[in-house]
Amino acid sequence: MDASDKLSDERITTTVDEEEIIHFTQCINAFKGYKKSALKGVDLCASNYEKLPDSHKRLLPDYYKVLEEKRICIERNDTYLKDVITCCGDTFTNSTLQEVDAPVACSSFDISKVKSTLKQIVRDWSTDGASERLACYDPIIKEVLKYKPLTDPENEDVKVLVPGCGLGRLTWELARHGYHGIGNEFSFFMLFVSSQILNNCDGDSPEDFHQYQIHPWVEQTCNVKEWRNVLKAINFPDVWPASLPFENRFCMLAGDFLEICTTENEYDCVASCFFLDTAHNIISYLENIYRILKPGGILVNNGPLLYHFSEMKDTDSIELSFEDILNILPKIGFKIIKTEWLASSYTCNPASMMKYQYQCGLFVAEKPTTTAPS
Repeated sequence: MDASDKLSDERITTTVDEEEIIHFTQCINAFKGYKKSALKGVDLCASNYEKLPDSHKRLLPDYYKVLEEKRICIERNDTYLKDVITCCGDTFTNSTLQEVDAPVACSSFDISKVKSTLKQIVRDWSTDGASERLACYDPIIKEVLKYKPLTDPENEDVKVLVPGCGLGRLTWELARHGYHGIGNEFSFFMLFVSSQILNNCDGDSPEDFHQYQIHPWVEQTCNVKEWRNVLKAINFPDVWPASLPFENRFCMLAGDFLEICTTENEYDCVASCFFLDTAHNIISYLENIYRILKPGGILVNNGPLLYHFSEMKDTDSIELSFEDILNILPKIGFKIIKTEWLASSYTCNPASMMKYQYQCGLFVAEKPTTTAPS
């Protein structure tokens, strides 16, 4: 198999129901609606500038030039998103999704997801995101290598599941080391873009491949040091996705973690990064991870406890402390091997005047090879 074909046959597996079709169409329309939404912000800036006294306008001779450059950047982002839409039909093997006419309206929340996905590209697939990957992904990979070492990667079958894998870089890195990397993701926003990056990046070698270009920070108007920082272009991917050294080591599973990943004793390791707090009930996640791990398998987790559904109207959410989680793990059956605190940002503009930093809880927990007597 040619190197460029390694990922092409590893299709994203999905199941289809009415809710997924609605989600699919909302995502398509959100990608299409990005340009209008982003340009509206630029038009507002222009309108506010026009309201200034002439004496104040003269103090800002280059302001309109910045706005025009922003419009150009937004056009480039839109060009890339159109390419994602063109490619995303090939992501799904089920024709029901491919033939959707997208009649469902998208919300401002959906469009915000598109904008955050552009920032996620920086984190996962650009040199500008290397520091975040070093802080978040490398500690997980280090623990996997330590507790599930490979002596013969060419022939060993060590399966590592990455739930909530986003755009797939952590899964890809594990596959690069020789593990069978299985990514699981629910969001079509992430699935569309990850498929476009992984399966549509032409190239001839790891040193000679096509890169795309976006401007993920173009809409930032506050805490800006210099306008050139938000106009900056990001080239991606920083590695050729088809350059994995081992064949058939990477795949993606689309769908809800609790519905898709249910086979008992299936995985040697679950590597979760910024994932556990996406649960309505984190205990259900932990119980399912215990179920799908093989005896002797390990859970390596790194991330904060933001709790995505916290304070969301008409949505159930239970928020636990890190201490609660560590107390629960042994009661489920896990043996805690390691805990550590690590600092990390998340999709942060490194040139911004304001940056968020998380204190992430890393832990390694093992599913014992034998069940302790009650």
